Amino acid sequence: MFYPTSKTMQLPKVSIIIPAYNEEKYLPSCLQALADLDYEKELVEIIVVDNGSTDRTVKIAKAFGCRIFVDGAKTVGGLRNLGASKSTGEILAFVDADCTVSPVWLMESSRYFDNLRVAAWGSPPEVPKNATWVQKTWLIVRQKRQQVQEVDWLESMNLFVRKEIFLNIDGFNDSLATCEDVDFCYRVGKIGSIISDNRIKSIHFGEASTVREFFRKEIWRGQSNLDGIESHGISTRELRSLAVPFYFMTIIVFALFSVRFLQSDLMIAFVLLCYFSPTLLFLGHMYYKKKRILAIDLLRLSFLVQVYFLARSLSVFKRT
Repeated sequence: MFYPTSKTMQLPKVSIIIPAYNEEKYLPSCLQALADLDYEKELVEIIVVDNGSTDRTVKIAKAFGCRIFVDGAKTVGGLRNLGASKSTGEILAFVDADCTVSPVWLMESSRYFDNLRVAAWGSPPEVPKNATWVQKTWLIVRQKRQQVQEVDWLESMNLFVRKEIFLNIDGFNDSLATCEDVDFCYRVGKIGSIISDNRIKSIHFGEASTVREFFRKEIWRGQSNLDGIESHGISTRELRSLAVPFYFMTIIVFALFSVRFLQSDLMIAFVLLCYFSPTLLFLGHMYYKKKRILAIDLLRLSFLVQVYFLARSLSVFKRT
């Protein structure tokens, strides 16, 4: 674990970078939360990088006095890179337009500003109080067990990094449509530790709220998994996620073959066991890791994990 090296340090300037596309629904809440931060106002700049919105996103950003840059041709990683290139802060903070943060968000994150052992920090965003069962259940997977712990990667919707380090690794890989935060953190992790600290609170309002939306988003999210390897190299930490699509596609093809040609109850039972084994292993891991999962949550999680595995398997065919 890592803690502040100094409580009397002079606070640095922070550049908060927000990629956006047609975010008029959530952007006002996001920018209002940032305006209410308990941090010296002159040490905060808010940069909105718009992807060519056709709604009121840019007008809303202007009303809040943000610095605004527009580029309709970039990936989300490219938008963040553009914002970083225009920033003047020593610390870069990345947050998404459909998120809000707590008033002490920056002050809580400041404990790592002068800790040079920590290269990046933040925490998985929480879900809103009126979240659906899908959002609440998947949060179990995303949440960390300890309040402060070292992790392999963090989501870029609540992520801090020193500008010097960001520039040193050339920022996000703007050729990746998705998984750019995983790739970014794996490269950052070669420089220093990545710390998840749930006192750095944010809420994500854009999490998939239905099973259908969850399925579609996971297909989309998984499309750049393989491309990410070309950027950060093969890592044993992500072998499981890379193996999932190939494992399940193999099982599905073998199942169809068994039903069509073998017509054996024993073979079908074997295929079903192979198909559900990863889910059972995952649930066992989650129960051991989280300790306090209710039976109803395990039941819901078993269903969502099946949806997740299927979506990630199909994402191979959507590779960019």
